[in-house]
Amino acid sequence: MAPVYTVGPKGVKPRSDVRVIYTPQTAPLSIKIQSKVGILFGQSIDELTQSVCTKLGITSGKLEIQDFGAVPFVMMARIEAAIKKAYPDIPVEVLPEMKDFCQYSSTRDRFRRSRLYLPGNQPKLALNAGIHNPDGLILDLEDSVGPPEKDETRYLVRNALRSLDFFGAERMVRINQGEMGLTDLEFIVPHNVHLILIPKVESADQICAVDEKIAEISKACGRTKPVYLMPILESGRGILKALEIAEASPNNVALAIGLEDYTADLGVPRTDEGKESFFARGMLVNAARAAGLQAIDTVYSDVGNEEGLRASVLEAKALGFDGKGCIHPRQIKPLHESFAPTSVEIDKAKKIELAFDKAQEQGLGVVALGNKMIDPPVVKRAQQTIALAVASNLLAENWKEEV
Repeated sequence: MAPVYTVGPKGVKPRSDVRVIYTPQTAPLSIKIQSKVGILFGQSIDELTQSVCTKLGITSGKLEIQDFGAVPFVMMARIEAAIKKAYPDIPVEVLPEMKDFCQYSSTRDRFRRSRLYLPGNQPKLALNAGIHNPDGLILDLEDSVGPPEKDETRYLVRNALRSLDFFGAERMVRINQGEMGLTDLEFIVPHNVHLILIPKVESADQICAVDEKIAEISKACGRTKPVYLMPILESGRGILKALEIAEASPNNVALAIGLEDYTADLGVPRTDEGKESFFARGMLVNAARAAGLQAIDTVYSDVGNEEGLRASVLEAKALGFDGKGCIHPRQIKPLHESFAPTSVEIDKAKKIELAFDKAQEQGLGVVALGNKMIDPPVVKRAQQTIALAVASNLLAENWKEEV
């Protein structure tokens, strides 16, 4: 009996996705398409399916498409994944055209207050996620994707990077651990990903392995833009190696902490009070600052508790964190509002920046505010506060003209 290769969502009524079933046979290729939008788009779905098969060199077998309203890049990914399950040595990639809105760049010091996790195997959640204006969108290949689906999800994430409008959000992907994660990189580095999240990091060697693989792929595909890295520390060993990890690569831009795995590693429950993680979070912030990186706090898992989220953000801010993870779009706005500087902080920062400008105009090497000398780190912090106030719509970009 011929093997049958199936990819796509389980369940009776998935949304914005497609199930593809391919059976290798010696008989000429037969294609059967069932689609909820067949009346409107049946011909284009048939043409797309035929095109993918032709590019992959498939002329035989039985292909069944069960479409639940998938957009073209999802359908292309699912068909390619099903066929390559049967014929893994096919070298050809079937890529959607890279959209213009996918080709912007990122910077190492941009704001990363919020990063929204999106399961890589659920395209319905990613299609319009950018409209919620997170600082970063994470297409996840790791914990949110079960082992049987990891291979096929790579094709979805690759195509999403070429097709989805992130509305200016940083384009992030969380890869898997070890060799599986290095293989993930082959699917994403050539397609304008900005930042890679590396999970469960416990040594500098893990960062170096990712860095070397990215350099190899970038050279092969002609990529010249950097790929930034955000190691996630999720164990006692990882926390104790925080500075070593932070300094492992010039492409590191942030350190993040994952408290679900960290507390499990310690064998203690995670609490809202957070005493069990105070040491770890302090270590991470200090290591990040020592290496010149941003410090990113863990996710807040109670989606319905906005008051608790705001309190968690204020605590993280007080500890020195620059951002947090999000697991639902509704967390983004309160998170941004809570990370925003207060009016007192803004007023102080304005005074420091104006004093700095005056010192620059006079050619002075020191900055004075009243009778106090202001150190360069304080000036830098004030400038960051001003930039954050502008980003939070609490201060006009041309505020100096109004002084």
